[in-house]
Amino acid sequence: MVTHINFRDQIAKNKRNSILLLIIVFLILIFVGYIISQIIRTDFFIFATLWIVGSITYLIISYYNSDKIALISVNAKEAEPQRYRQLYNLVEGLCLASGLPMPKIYIMESDMINAFATGRDEKHSAICVTTGALKKLNKQELEGVLAHELSHIRNYDIRFVTLVAVLVGIISILSQFFIRSLWWGGRDKDKGNTILFVSGILLAIIAPIVVKLVQLAISRKREFMADAGSVEITRYPQGLVSALKKIKNDRPENISPAIAPLFFSDPLKQRIINLFNTHPPLEKRIEVLEAM
Repeated sequence: MVTHINFRDQIAKNKRNSILLLIIVFLILIFVGYIISQIIRTDFFIFATLWIVGSITYLIISYYNSDKIALISVNAKEAEPQRYRQLYNLVEGLCLASGLPMPKIYIMESDMINAFATGRDEKHSAICVTTGALKKLNKQELEGVLAHELSHIRNYDIRFVTLVAVLVGIISILSQFFIRSLWWGGRDKDKGNTILFVSGILLAIIAPIVVKLVQLAISRKREFMADAGSVEITRYPQGLVSALKKIKNDRPENISPAIAPLFFSDPLKQRIINLFNTHPPLEKRIEVLEAM
């Protein structure tokens, strides 16, 4: 059994862990860039400058369009206020309790119980809820799920996760660039340090895997933090616990892995090894919530 957990302590702990993991990804990016620049005999500062410019451009595009991409990818439609009056009332009440501005509300046609938040900040945010969640959850359960998503918005999780995804993408692109450059007539290993050359190849292969695992770990930490945030807003953990228990019977759906981390619960099939999952196990989330 888990001893009593204070939701504020849970939020603070997961914030620290998420920042630490982000720093690890950034350091790996610098290290990979340095090793590759040494192998291909390019001035590291010139190489880094080019990558920073490219990375910032990529980040800006992702930052301003991530919400549109996510909503379009699941064919979400903006909810009509008259048709979904109870949903609007619940979100409005939670926004008053949390001090957040009202986000846009979208509906996704799906039988699974799920939801996700997107948007770059509190003033440019949206919550998408599945039709399955509206049909299968009672008021307290739906309120717990919505408060979880509002916590993501309040904690700037979408911005944070987008930044991590961009860094992970840059490392993957950088690694692919190096490996492909070897086929384009890059420096031969007999002209330099063989150990450095082999290490660079291994690093280019291993680094994307490592940072992907770190990205998934960050995603899991943010879910625990949003669960705690939901309890802080609603002061009723049992609503969220009950919703998570109902989700156990849901079937996974064909959702793009790129946006799977945004969802309230993993829309894909949970892997046996937790390291490869975007979300913590439902049982663990329930255990922690019941201890609050």
